[in-house]
Amino acid sequence: MRTPSPDPTPDQAHIGVIGAGQLGQMLALSGISLGLSFTFLDPSVQAPAGRLGRHIQAEYDDELALEQLAVECDAITLEFENVPVSAVASIARHNQIYPGARPLSIAQDRVHEKRFFESLGIPVAKYHAIDSFEDLKSAVSDLGYPCILKTRRLGYDGKGQVVVRHSDDLEPAWASIRGNPSILEQMIPFTREVSIISVRSTRGECAFYPVSENQHRSGILHRTEIHMDDPAQERAEEYARHVLDGLDYVGVLAIEFFEYQGRLIANEMAPRVHNSGHWSQNGAVTSQFENHLRAILGWPLGSTACTGHSIMLNLVGTIPPRAPILALPGVHLHDYGKEPRTGRKLGHINIVADTKESCRKYATVIEQMIG
Repeated sequence: MRTPSPDPTPDQAHIGVIGAGQLGQMLALSGISLGLSFTFLDPSVQAPAGRLGRHIQAEYDDELALEQLAVECDAITLEFENVPVSAVASIARHNQIYPGARPLSIAQDRVHEKRFFESLGIPVAKYHAIDSFEDLKSAVSDLGYPCILKTRRLGYDGKGQVVVRHSDDLEPAWASIRGNPSILEQMIPFTREVSIISVRSTRGECAFYPVSENQHRSGILHRTEIHMDDPAQERAEEYARHVLDGLDYVGVLAIEFFEYQGRLIANEMAPRVHNSGHWSQNGAVTSQFENHLRAILGWPLGSTACTGHSIMLNLVGTIPPRAPILALPGVHLHDYGKEPRTGRKLGHINIVADTKESCRKYATVIEQMIG
């Protein structure tokens, strides 16, 4: 077994990644320029990151594949949180993996996540754990309408949740989640949704990116805008530091908040690089992807300062013609190389400009192009 150490790993380290989707792809693209090499574990033969390193095509709970990954890599990470905790524990018997089993298990269960936030003094919406239809009826009588019913596990991009606006919605809502263990949350009439990308290294060094304001369409992130000197920055950093230190966390961590009456209310966390941090590829001195790798290797973290005003636009379902997009100044297209499908994230566009007005102007032009 490799013994975890805060000492920096070799300059030409080999990184193992569980998952080989677009996040693994962007981790590899950042790491290759640092002299790193990669092995990915992913069951899909068409995984986007597979062409950027060695691809072990196996299920995430395949013990032989996990041991193979653990033995041949200097450090191991993951690109998404819905990896079996048992897989992380299996790797941890042979090698260091970041994040570890605890942050993963918390992020995988919305009730555990809420309780964890509360234990750190971070505000959350009122909620009830739901295990039966009777629980649902009782919880609604306490929270009132409207509220939102979510599966406790495996929900993402708006999946596994339904709004309950009146009593007639109760039975259809319960049926829609098929009786799975759930959480009922009070709906917050928020003024905006924001998130913060933070990073902590094996040596305890922390860094924070500027708060982003996020807009969603059909439950999928559509647009992220960075506001320099955002009034929510100080409080968001405070809460993020509580989580990082409370978990002895290593790597990039994203926390999403609702802003309501001047307060930040935690919605959820993601123990990985995050869609709302993609702007940093072109709009920050050091991207979230590079800093995640620096963190797990024990290398000094890079500056998170902005290089300009930034907006990120997701490309969902289709990639627009490149020439009109690339003709605009300060515009960067990132194509994940995935097969087009309705509702699927296929890429994103980063816009970086000297002024907020210019950045928003080009974002509007692009939004008209992509519909």
